[in-house]
Amino acid sequence: MRPAVTDIHSVSVVVPVYNSAVKIDRLLSRLTPVLDRAASAHEVILVNDGSRDASWERIAALSGCDARVVGIDLMRNYGQHNALLCGIRSARYAIVVTMDDDLQHPPEEIPRLLATLAEGYDVVYGTPLQAQHGLWRNLASRITKLVLQGSMGAETARNISAFRAFRTPLREAFATYQSPFVSIDVLLTWATTRFTAVPVRHDPRHNLTSNYTARALLTHALSMVTGFSILPLQLASLLGFAFTLFGVAVLVYVVGRFFLQGGSVAGFPFLASIIAIFSGAQLLALGVIGEYLARMHFRSMERPTYAVRDRVG
Repeated sequence: MRPAVTDIHSVSVVVPVYNSAVKIDRLLSRLTPVLDRAASAHEVILVNDGSRDASWERIAALSGCDARVVGIDLMRNYGQHNALLCGIRSARYAIVVTMDDDLQHPPEEIPRLLATLAEGYDVVYGTPLQAQHGLWRNLASRITKLVLQGSMGAETARNISAFRAFRTPLREAFATYQSPFVSIDVLLTWATTRFTAVPVRHDPRHNLTSNYTARALLTHALSMVTGFSILPLQLASLLGFAFTLFGVAVLVYVVGRFFLQGGSVAGFPFLASIIAIFSGAQLLALGVIGEYLARMHFRSMERPTYAVRDRVG
């Protein structure tokens, strides 16, 4: 981890890059003038997350032309949050800004994040005025935000975004974190509770599709639920308790009918239905426990969060 410069007006922008060779030049052409005006010093850290196109070659060329452009090439595709963590640990300046590489997050909105951060907050999210995602991505986003509500508060969790600015010293709270499952937003809650959000413009992608699909977001949401929360275990416990009460009620009904009417409850369908309900509840609880055991298994293997192939700049 590189030591951070203490100048609070210095900024490190971290951008995960995946198959974005045609986008990087346009991103830097808009980003550099904004940072020249908004920061006393800055760097742009481009983390190539196992791209299959010429993204790394383009990053290396841009770094050779501008010393403020830092390139990190990962061994393979680890995921957006893993790449972000790599870039955050390499940041040299006092403020870190994270954003996507597709210019949905307008660089011109960065000064708004920095101005709000200067009011005394530790983390500021740039919340889109109007979401540009489809149904499934919105659904996965809601699941992710539901998990974060306990740590961040309902209002802040509702406004999280990949467009964020925070104080670099916060990374000390997760300096030793090692796991293939990463959520930058959860890790930030380990360091502070001083979150806020400001509405910012989010632009369309100019006919370029997103590299972060609904499936990837749903996988990330599942990892967050089982890797950073005990909510599923609590729900499984509540489900087991509810069905226990249901079973007691059925027992009271059967015994009561025997004494009051002199006969037992007739019918195989009734018995089969009860067995099916209880079996389903048990399998669901076992599945939830299995997810947690799988996370523990992967962590015991000490799989790396990421591995770096090369650096430039």
